Amino acid sequence: MKCGICTKWWNSDIMVLLKRLLVVYVVLFLCRIVFYLYNASLLGPVSGAEWWSLFKGALVFDTASILYINALFVLLSLLPLRIREKSGYQRVLFVYWIVVNGVAVVINLADAIYFHYTQKRFTSDEIFFASNDNSGRLILKFAAENWYLVAVGAVLIAAMIWVWRRCGRPRTPIAHRGGYMAVGTLFLLGAIALVIGGIRGGFGRSVRPITLSNATLYTPSPDKANLILSNPFCIIRTLGKGHITYTKYYTPEELESIFTPCHYPNGGYGAGMPGVEIDSLMNCAGPGMMRPVLGQRNIVIFVLESFSAEHSALLNPDLYPDGKGFTPFLDSLMLAGYTFTSGFANGHKSIEALPAVFSSIPSFKTPFVLLPQSLGPTRGLPKILSEEGYATAFFCGSPRGSMGFGAYATASGITRLYSQEDYEAAHGTEDYDGYWGIWDEPFLGFMEETLGELPQPFFASVFTLSSHHPFVVPEKYKDSLPEGHTRIHKGVAYTDLALRRFFEQAARTDWFRNTIFVFTADHVSSEIFAPKTHTPTGRSRIVLFLYTPDGALRGMDNVVAQQTDLMPTLLGLIGYDKPYFAFGRDILGEPERLPMAVNYANQNFQAITDSVVIYFDEEKLLGAYARNDTLQQHNLLGKENEAVRDAERRLKAVIQQYYRHLEAKDYLVK
Repeated sequence: MKCGICTKWWNSDIMVLLKRLLVVYVVLFLCRIVFYLYNASLLGPVSGAEWWSLFKGALVFDTASILYINALFVLLSLLPLRIREKSGYQRVLFVYWIVVNGVAVVINLADAIYFHYTQKRFTSDEIFFASNDNSGRLILKFAAENWYLVAVGAVLIAAMIWVWRRCGRPRTPIAHRGGYMAVGTLFLLGAIALVIGGIRGGFGRSVRPITLSNATLYTPSPDKANLILSNPFCIIRTLGKGHITYTKYYTPEELESIFTPCHYPNGGYGAGMPGVEIDSLMNCAGPGMMRPVLGQRNIVIFVLESFSAEHSALLNPDLYPDGKGFTPFLDSLMLAGYTFTSGFANGHKSIEALPAVFSSIPSFKTPFVLLPQSLGPTRGLPKILSEEGYATAFFCGSPRGSMGFGAYATASGITRLYSQEDYEAAHGTEDYDGYWGIWDEPFLGFMEETLGELPQPFFASVFTLSSHHPFVVPEKYKDSLPEGHTRIHKGVAYTDLALRRFFEQAARTDWFRNTIFVFTADHVSSEIFAPKTHTPTGRSRIVLFLYTPDGALRGMDNVVAQQTDLMPTLLGLIGYDKPYFAFGRDILGEPERLPMAVNYANQNFQAITDSVVIYFDEEKLLGAYARNDTLQQHNLLGKENEAVRDAERRLKAVIQQYYRHLEAKDYLVK
């Protein structure tokens, strides 16, 4: 009797479905082994210590691939209808299953060949290539040259067919009788939830659907990240994102003379650029002020969730005549530090902030980290500092892997990641906010503890959470923090308080005075109240400043600054003298690079200079306003002056350089 029941369950609809999906997992894993063997010379050896991490990453991406193409198959396999047991229905399921998964096998094996020649996985942009007249001939040629891979594919597909037949036909378990529809519906709903979680890469509310850059969470090597990826995930997640088209406004020579992201600290911006006398350039930090070179100091960057400039009384005295804003502690640091009163974000989403801050790469139409081209080799600030002997760490109180933060942090060169899981392993689960992760105050305390354990010099960054929707604060502060003008203000005041507590503790450590602290928002909050913040320019203005406890950097700088300027400025402050790639400028040491903040707002490019703001749709100017026209009521279109023409010229150069380097996946200085 027991054996009979076990047999029925083994052949139940759920078990047969699981066995069929398991076959696909095994086959895709075998494809990955073939991919590695074919490209071992490019990917390099895999050490024993790497295998487990690579396997975990492969499992995540194979799950997403399998569920993307088998979601309908899962649905049809679990519909609470008796027809599922009929031979005809099962034949339809078999055809669907073998076709979509057979194609996945073919694409993954073809990927091995494609990657060998292009050093990238097959993504949606290759669909454009496949439409060429000679595509068929090329495919046949590659198939003939690599006949053994064709044979491997045929064997794997034949094995899938054989295993399908061995899995048996699904039967309704005896436990379903009498409540077939109800129980079947529950199984179906549970399967749908699992499919959604598998495609997203997790079940937490802070987990966004994983993208290609998440592969770097499992390996710091961009090359081995390609080993973790699998298709059809790569194709589906890059649909509409991989094909780069852009306007070429200038010849290569003209382009380089107007703007280049290549920095040569010893050769000067003018190396190879007409009209720039290198010897005449001054190394300055504002009018008449020599920039200090501080040497190898620790660097700590706070990326503050939704910290608009609007929250600060210091930055907006007109909004707070009583001097009481919602960032009193940060205002006190700004007075004692070097503050950019005209600081702007390069994006409008959290996921766009880290490439701008860490690698000085902006995001325009699509967030940089969501593009397949983002897997190209980069040397961001963390990687450069690591090469200079810095320990590197990234902190975020959300679950590991959420929002792609840890993925990009790893890709940019950070070797230590600290997340909600690490905090809870050390301090328990009592400080979870119920939505995003650990409250800012205890998590910043955990960060302060951990920094004391890192070797100096170190680079560390933290992404705060508590000033995010739904704008809740810990119960103990609910009545003591100010309500404010918008829903976010209480959360901003809480994070400001958490930062005060962090600095009170950090001030007692031996590393504190030898540190450059950097503060930037990820973007402007959606909760705004001032009329001047309702313009696209106002919705880009953020808290942005540097602070050194020993007072080495002090001043209020009204020049336009942006997130991408942080990396070049910090490299200049520590005396870094090697070439590097960055779309920003060293604000304190590259006066030849004129200030301009660029972002993509309302489907158009926005460029902000010290004198004007312009809006551009890649073909023509849509608007131009004086910077002091904060409500943007007086459009200068048709009355363009030299400042507007210069801003348009430089903006076109930035756009062209961005897409030119994106198309080539080229983020290194030659």
